[in-house]
Amino acid sequence: MARPRNLAKLSLDALINLRDSVTEAISEQAESLRAQLARLGGRPSGNVAGGRRRGPKPGTRRSKLKGRKVPAKYRSKKDPRLTWAGRGATPRWMRDEMKVRKLKKEAFLIK
Repeated sequence: MARPRNLAKLSLDALINLRDSVTEAISEQAESLRAQLARLGGRPSGNVAGGRRRGPKPGTRRSKLKGRKVPAKYRSKKDPRLTWAGRGATPRWMRDEMKVRKLKKEAFLIK
């Protein structure tokens, strides 16, 4: 099919035909690439185009510290059982106590 100069001037039928031919060409190319990959010994994933990856990229390592427990760094003035290691979002109990007593984060440090 000849390449049109302006897509806005094409009729609806011509645009649909163009879309179908592009989809067919992409599918043929994808099949060709899958066949090449199979010959090389790779295994194609189920969702080749547009899938989101989960987890670390291949060839990279996760941090050794990820998921490891760390000792508490902050303790509540009101209830000593409430502690926080300083990771992630500030806990609600700490935000509430800071607001009510006009304290800074350093006031909750465990000495």
